[in-house]
Amino acid sequence: MPFSRTLAPGQSCHVMTADIDTGDVRFVHASTDVLLEAPNWVADDRLILNGEGVLWQVDSTGRSGPARLSIDGVPELNNDHVPAPDGTTVYLSADDGHLYAAPLAGGAAHRVTPDRGRRPHYLHGVSPDGRRLAYIGWDPDGDDGREIAGVHTIAVDGTDDRRLTDDLAPADGCEYSPDGKWIYFNTERFSTEPGHAQIARMRVDGTDVEQLTFDQRVNWFPHLAPDGDAAVYLSYPTGTVGHPADRVVEIRVVRDGDWTAARTIRELSGGQGTINVNSWAPDGRRFAFVEYPFADETRR
Repeated sequence: MPFSRTLAPGQSCHVMTADIDTGDVRFVHASTDVLLEAPNWVADDRLILNGEGVLWQVDSTGRSGPARLSIDGVPELNNDHVPAPDGTTVYLSADDGHLYAAPLAGGAAHRVTPDRGRRPHYLHGVSPDGRRLAYIGWDPDGDDGREIAGVHTIAVDGTDDRRLTDDLAPADGCEYSPDGKWIYFNTERFSTEPGHAQIARMRVDGTDVEQLTFDQRVNWFPHLAPDGDAAVYLSYPTGTVGHPADRVVEIRVVRDGDWTAARTIRELSGGQGTINVNSWAPDGRRFAFVEYPFADETRR
């Protein structure tokens, strides 16, 4: 049975870009057939997205696409995929719980992560030097056998797996800063209310955890621009648990590291799939996202 999401009746998928300086939002591609998710923006102005368990490429100007990216040797993919700094490799999360590496131009993939039972790996970041991956792993914790989503890093050859978070608070969206000194992520460790995630960062060794957002909304998936001067994140309504699809959400922009002054650049129907992974353009001024409107907007 396929794991990939599909569009609901009356729903469409809109791939978009936004300019944080001008506020200009541009349409790239629309589909009522394939539900595309989680764009990456690569150096030749392509957007890489997943849909139907495979990767697709779309010209960021909308002149062409989508075209399927042919990658061999991987199971069905989920929406966690990140290009390496070298511009030739893309790292992938598959629905068998493992991480894979594949040529960004297409070709044969190889598995990165070793077998550790049924503990899955969800990729979110690649270190600036290309040597390590940041991922979310489900770890057994506590006397009741619960499993907690924690932040890990692992070498790209599958060795030296390090767990960085050691509390019982679920975490997600772990991503390296452009200077390689920090990992940004969302976490519930600052609240006693289940699901109330806020944005934080920590050193790459797991120390000096610092809360960055402090509002009543539920904040997910922090992504820093390549120059580190800006960031975007996804903001859900108060009381949301997890990162569900088909909600009225906000994309918020942070400038010059001032997370308390984040501004909303777009309100949309989306959530899951909108900006799960880093989608900044190389110029650091634009980013890509996906929204999922219904023809009948009362369903939002």
